[in-house]
Amino acid sequence: MSKRAVTADNAPKAIGPYSQGISAGDFVFVSGQTPLEPATGNLINGDIRAQTERVLNNVQAVLEAAGLDFSRVVKTNVYLKNMSDFAAMNEVYAKFFKEPYPARATIGVAELPKNALVEIEAIAIR
Repeated sequence: MSKRAVTADNAPKAIGPYSQGISAGDFVFVSGQTPLEPATGNLINGDIRAQTERVLNNVQAVLEAAGLDFSRVVKTNVYLKNMSDFAAMNEVYAKFFKEPYPARATIGVAELPKNALVEIEAIAIR
């Protein structure tokens, strides 16, 4: 099985030795996206709703670079700095996904890169 990097100009550049996404066979793995503004690489200002929207726009950019959209996502992992933000994150998340919803894990973490409130990674299928 071959693999290739998926690169989206309208998503934040990788800030380490990883790819924005990897296409491998019928799968596309989108690296965890944080609420960074693609043009500057800076964390956006805003609450969990604003940050979740930015994160999912970044995920969308990587999916689109692979020729896919949210309807092809089969699994996500959501990392929250504060589990008390779950309901607000979920409201925004629901605007991006339609039934059948992907499988998902939501994990509370102590800290995220650049002090973000949320990070989301995704797996999609062609």
